[in-house]
Amino acid sequence: MFDRYGGFATVRRIVSAFYDKVLESPELAAHFEHVEMRRLVDHQAKFISSLLGGPASFTDEHLRRVHARRGITTGEFRELVALLRETLEDFDFATEDIANVIDAVRRREGVIVARP
Repeated sequence: MFDRYGGFATVRRIVSAFYDKVLESPELAAHFEHVEMRRLVDHQAKFISSLLGGPASFTDEHLRRVHARRGITTGEFRELVALLRETLEDFDFATEDIANVIDAVRRREGVIVARP
């Protein structure tokens, strides 16, 4: 999928569009008030690239450590997933590919969500 959708250049645009949506979300925006977004977009582009079969990789332990103090709730996680799905649809991802990416993200809920 990584190569089929244009590699890092496309993934970076997807992630930028995704965070535009996240920052407009009343439920999520507060998590990013003091975050250096350029750095976050770079990291998230690598993470999404890894989900698409690209050359980056993230362990569950890394994800757990990065998100441990964020206090992300189950509801907020679901909102993030919905916005990611919407963004992938905006970029004309195939339905099956969207399902694969969303499934990969959902499998990591336990290392991202801090509380129900």
